[in-house]
Amino acid sequence: MLQAITLALHQMSGWEITAALMGVAYILLAAKESQWCWLFAFLSTLIYTVLFWEGQLPMQALLNFYYMGMAVYGFWLWRTGVTQAQGTQTQSLTISTWRWRQHALFIVVGIVLSSLVSMYLQKTGQSQSPVLDAYTTVFSVLNTWLIAKKILENWLYWVTIDAAATVLYFQTGYYATMLLFVLNTFMAIAGYVAWVRLYKKQAH
Repeated sequence: MLQAITLALHQMSGWEITAALMGVAYILLAAKESQWCWLFAFLSTLIYTVLFWEGQLPMQALLNFYYMGMAVYGFWLWRTGVTQAQGTQTQSLTISTWRWRQHALFIVVGIVLSSLVSMYLQKTGQSQSPVLDAYTTVFSVLNTWLIAKKILENWLYWVTIDAAATVLYFQTGYYATMLLFVLNTFMAIAGYVAWVRLYKKQAH
């Protein structure tokens, strides 16, 4: 196991390492509510889009292409809030929370879409782990919208998603990526704690 992980780390390309490091920078900056997190998100997913496309993983390439678009949207949304706060307008995009009904709807929609994608992957045989692959992908797509909107609980969803992705990459032998997602899981916990503090400051 340890030898397999070490070998996987040695086999990582310079571009893959760069993309991974930018992904870490994105999470750290997002936890600090910095709009520049989206720049690192864009660059990281741009590299991953090319890598996955060249590696004949079209679905992962499309997912990262979607992330690129959300990075642009997230930067615009957070930048607009900063501009409004510094200008004559007083409204800005702040951290907010969802009621349990909104979370219930979010989870139900995610489960339904994930089930459909999972059934498709099982029929076509395009995934080594269709259930985990489907659920992590669908909820990642949906949850990226939550962080763009600064919904506090997005970090809790990321904890679950990243933990599930860790299992997925372990099962499929992507040990280097598995280590990255172990780190992402802990950083998502730290991100939630940081945003709780920021949310409480907003209330005063």
